[in-house]
Amino acid sequence: MKITAINLYQIDLPLHEGRYAWSGGNSVDVFDSTVVEIETDAGITGVGEVCPLGPAYLPAYAEGARAGLEVLAPQLLGQDPTRPMQISHFMDQAMRGHHYVKSPLDVACWDLLGKASGQPVCHLLGGRYGDDVALYRAISQQSPAEMAERCQHYQAEGYTKFQLKVGGDPDTDIERIHACADVMRTGDTLVADANTGWTQHGAMRVVSAVADLDVYIEQPCPTYESCLQVRQSTARPFVLDESIEGLPPLLRALADGAMDVVNIKIAKVGGLTRAHRLRDLCAEAGIAMTLEDTWGGDVVTAAIAHLAHSTPEAMRFSVTDFNSYVTQDFAAGAPRRTAGRLAASTAPGLGVELDHSALGAPFWRTAT
Repeated sequence: MKITAINLYQIDLPLHEGRYAWSGGNSVDVFDSTVVEIETDAGITGVGEVCPLGPAYLPAYAEGARAGLEVLAPQLLGQDPTRPMQISHFMDQAMRGHHYVKSPLDVACWDLLGKASGQPVCHLLGGRYGDDVALYRAISQQSPAEMAERCQHYQAEGYTKFQLKVGGDPDTDIERIHACADVMRTGDTLVADANTGWTQHGAMRVVSAVADLDVYIEQPCPTYESCLQVRQSTARPFVLDESIEGLPPLLRALADGAMDVVNIKIAKVGGLTRAHRLRDLCAEAGIAMTLEDTWGGDVVTAAIAHLAHSTPEAMRFSVTDFNSYVTQDFAAGAPRRTAGRLAASTAPGLGVELDHSALGAPFWRTAT
């Protein structure tokens, strides 16, 4: 099988809640997503998606993804997409870094491999553990009372895991964490995610002030070194996210005992090829994982679901369903949440088909 054409689509994904806010005063009203469609000489297509969380979160942004894809995608023409690990190596030789640019191409190749072999992607990534996966809900940064109210709203919808967007003024964040902890039920999980927003001394104040609460602390500071100092000062379980950009930082963090949980984002590490390698290493090391992406819609949610399903349940700390946050659907067969849970498709590949009426015409195409 050979790649004969690659189409790129752009789609805006407005939010049900109208606005998503996190540390540093950052917020997004509409997510800017890019969808990749790979055509082959076998008449099979594969799809991927990349959606950075604006330009102020990670070193990635939507326009940059599209510019990079226009450089990289033509070089894949004639390649065999059913060899995603080989494609990943080829992309690394063709473009240094820029993992988020490579991610949708990598995911589309896994989709094609699944369709060509008649297997769901989760089977190719290691199997299918459980009938479905439990989801977490991100609680956008608001006042303490509003965030506690949002937790209760999503509890009523079946969620049991909540990720609070903190990383602002430490005093206000302490109030936010306490307010939300007060509405947690037995069996609920609460995570205070600072998204790098605290200084080291501010983070020290927060973890001291919430020392008596059942709460996880996620990525308090911008640097790994500062996060490690905070980790060593608290008994609260600790999550690393932005600091883990690939295999070398993960190996360092494992050696340092720097976390109890690690967040693996598909686009941040370059696609499912690298994500499942990191997943397997964490599972062997006994480190649980949040499995997700930088943001996205139907195709990203499908890829997350397959990565999560192929992860042993004991190692699956939390998962998210980004397409439930947004108002725009664009792929039939995409997984949909039910009572705070989600299941990957059992159809070959990712199990989704693009709705071209929603996407419109491709804004760019390359072909042999």
